[in-house]
Amino acid sequence: MAPSSVLQVFGQPASTDVARVLACLFERNLHFELVRTDAVNRARRLPAGASAAKTSWARRRELIFLFASATPNASTSSKLTLCCLSPFLHARMQCPGGHVTLKHGGTTLTDSRDICRYVCTEFPRDHTSSSLYGAGSLERASIERWLRTEARSFDAPSAATASRYYHLALAPIAAAGEEHGGGVGETESEQQLRRVLSVYDDALARTRYLAGDEFTLADLSHLPNAHRLAGSEMGRMLLGSVKNVARWYEAVSARPAWQQVIATQSGRAPPRPSARGRSTTARVSSCRCAEPVDDCVESCYS
Repeated sequence: MAPSSVLQVFGQPASTDVARVLACLFERNLHFELVRTDAVNRARRLPAGASAAKTSWARRRELIFLFASATPNASTSSKLTLCCLSPFLHARMQCPGGHVTLKHGGTTLTDSRDICRYVCTEFPRDHTSSSLYGAGSLERASIERWLRTEARSFDAPSAATASRYYHLALAPIAAAGEEHGGGVGETESEQQLRRVLSVYDDALARTRYLAGDEFTLADLSHLPNAHRLAGSEMGRMLLGSVKNVARWYEAVSARPAWQQVIATQSGRAPPRPSARGRSTTARVSSCRCAEPVDDCVESCYS
């Protein structure tokens, strides 16, 4: 593979998968092109002629959730305004998980964690002052253990809990569209997340970061969902109730690379000085084709 091959990332910047990849690329001080496909992914568009009035309350809450996670300081009235937005925006802001694709020369990857592994192994350590993927087999094994834990035990309950907290923050108006009954007790996802955070708290009592005393992919992979969780008052209270997790999140979320991700999501990405004094911003473009992400990569960028 030619060293000069351009790194291209396809996807919706607000999605957790794309955010994970962007964070890794910014941490490694790599130049890349971000191809926004969220606004033109026709595979996820609404049926022709669909009206905003036909959008379900569940879908409207998803719009509010995505908007609120990107703009946590927005007023409740601003968030509720999203319920009346057009079908186009509804289609544009689906699925918080989203889809991501990395294309680098002849290599194409579609799993965000695999992309992060690839970036850390394909490019030399001298792009940055630290190694995100461990300096030896023992360090890497520890990082991999936490990556598996994040994917299997943290990802789903944290995403479900963050979504529910945004919904409850808008009650009773948002809840009016739901069937009556139930109540606001803890869900199974919240209980599971509390158990996971308790395990994390014990680990972080012994080390500064999850896989040791250096920031690694183990920490980075948790950032997108942890950020969504911290976007609501209830989520911040949950994170703050676990002492060592709260200390850890404050440290990892303040990293310049993650702040650059947040800036990219909001469309205000300023240059960030690299270790060599250069600016390492992403070149952002949009594809206008009518293909889903994977097909767009093949047809427009091969």
